[in-house]
Amino acid sequence: METGAVEHLVSFGRWYVRHAPGAPGAAALAARWLNPRLRDRPRRLVTRTRTGAMFAVDTRDLIQRYVYMFGVWEPHMTCWLQRRLRPGDTFVDVGANVGYFALFAAGLVGDQGRVVAIEASPAFSEVLLGQVRLNRTNAVRVVNAAISDRREELVFALASDRNMGANSIVPYDGPVASTFAIEARPLPEVLLPSEISDARVIKVDVEGAEGKVVRGMEPMLDRLRDDVEITVEVTPDRMAKLGDSSDELLATMAKHGFHAYRLANDYAPESYVARRRGPVGIPVRLRGRVEAEADLIFSRVDAETLP
Repeated sequence: METGAVEHLVSFGRWYVRHAPGAPGAAALAARWLNPRLRDRPRRLVTRTRTGAMFAVDTRDLIQRYVYMFGVWEPHMTCWLQRRLRPGDTFVDVGANVGYFALFAAGLVGDQGRVVAIEASPAFSEVLLGQVRLNRTNAVRVVNAAISDRREELVFALASDRNMGANSIVPYDGPVASTFAIEARPLPEVLLPSEISDARVIKVDVEGAEGKVVRGMEPMLDRLRDDVEITVEVTPDRMAKLGDSSDELLATMAKHGFHAYRLANDYAPESYVARRRGPVGIPVRLRGRVEAEADLIFSRVDAETLP
């Protein structure tokens, strides 16, 4: 078959899984053919997310590929944030990567609100700035900085350029795609006083360094607004390699009046098709310890599920 004809099939397949997710074969098409093809024969173009933002993608990367295929990344988190953020709110994104959640939040808070997108990688920060310019938004402040519990130099390694979300300070023995060193600071030193006092949601996704980030946040936890909610991707195995534990993180948050909830997440392509058949974005009270990677939401609301 001619290459042009195959490319037309790719475009049609992408339309099919985006707009007809309940149709026969959509999940299998996404998982078995479309996802690997876009990874191995990447497209570089501008697409529109389901939330309305323009997004420049390179489908070699997992996050950008899913945004191109499905129009969304982490649909449960996306839906939860959509219910939380309102015009005029402040959203802090620690580990903003190439900017999916920053752009999404900017559309929710509007020009009266503020998004602080903090990304350690200089290369990713440049991509993020490009996304902000593409969307002509004034709501986003991009900060190229690493966040820790003290001032220190951190070395980041990216295991594979097919997953730009895997940039981490956790020791890694295998070959890496890239490394960089950067001076880190606690979050209260990076945020403006108004960004601390006005924050409605703080999102932390730092690939194993979440223990450091939360310890560094502790001095500001009691200065946050009463309805603030903090979401943290917790990875116990990676945390352990840095000498941290999810138990300590949970205890810190509980000491400051926060209850822990678990939010579903699934990176399988099939789940991005199936997600449109049922409710998404409903955090459920955490019971017991965190034994595996989990998206946690910390809220001062005391309930079985967060509304």
